[in-house]
Amino acid sequence: MNLFILLTFFVILVIVELAYFKIADRYNIIDKPNHRSSHTQVTIRGGGIIFPIALLFWFFSFGLQYPIFIGGLVMISVVSFMDDLNDISRRLRVTIHIVCVGLAFYQLHLFAMHWWLILMAYVFVIGTINAYNFMDGINGITGIYTLVLMGGLLWINQHEVKFVDDSMLIVLILSLMVFLFFNFRKSAACFAGDVGSISIAFIACFLLAKLIIQSSQPCYAFMLSVYGIDAICTIFIRIVRKENIFEAHRMHLYQLLVNQRKQSHLTVAILYGVIQVGINLIVEQIITDKAYLYLIGLMIALLILYIGARLYIEGFKNNFKKTN
Repeated sequence: MNLFILLTFFVILVIVELAYFKIADRYNIIDKPNHRSSHTQVTIRGGGIIFPIALLFWFFSFGLQYPIFIGGLVMISVVSFMDDLNDISRRLRVTIHIVCVGLAFYQLHLFAMHWWLILMAYVFVIGTINAYNFMDGINGITGIYTLVLMGGLLWINQHEVKFVDDSMLIVLILSLMVFLFFNFRKSAACFAGDVGSISIAFIACFLLAKLIIQSSQPCYAFMLSVYGIDAICTIFIRIVRKENIFEAHRMHLYQLLVNQRKQSHLTVAILYGVIQVGINLIVEQIITDKAYLYLIGLMIALLILYIGARLYIEGFKNNFKKTN
């Protein structure tokens, strides 16, 4: 992509985001803080709508690539936006997610694989989509974390394994930069909303799956390990506490850092991004050296780091004590 095309896409995305702010303001599409929130001001919800819109612009501008996946993206984005406007049933959301993930798998020709691999892929993708949605709770975290992911994928695409057009990743990075301009602030101008967190998770899973298939390296799944560890460990702790894991809460590590340790949203968002950058570099070296056993050590180290951080913040007993 030349500079003119980059600037054109960037300007269009800024205009789209500002236009959405006008619409959201007029129709009261806002997020009001409650006792489970990590913010204190009424803020526009759904600013992440720019992610699927950016990919639609790319789709029509660069040869109509991956039409079945794009169809799934549109479907999952529309349902997620409807959920932002007015809560819809969990059963309908799950059904749409399963259908849309199936469309992405069909685009990737995954249904030619063994059934147990398809099942594992479904669990991973559906789990990642939900983890992304749960993790989107403080200013900047979704944008920074996904920017790290897309930046890493672009580097791999240019230097290691060519699995998609660079233009797709670049347009997504531009959309993240525009979103972060309004979200990465002490007082955010907008939140991603379900439409943003779920659509970008769907896109991220598609790209990672394509990379894994093209490279035959499942190790690249570690590029989502920070979110994965926080989400999985938090679910485990809540199950031990006999809490409803589907209810909103403030028990993720990033939420504890913000609400109990009083760290700023932006500091915690950057911390998550920096840790993931470090993991990506280690994983890339492991793949280069074919030293796959070191992945076990990496996972153990991450778990020790995570558990140590929670114990430091809450203490051992509080981690397994049911909250009100």
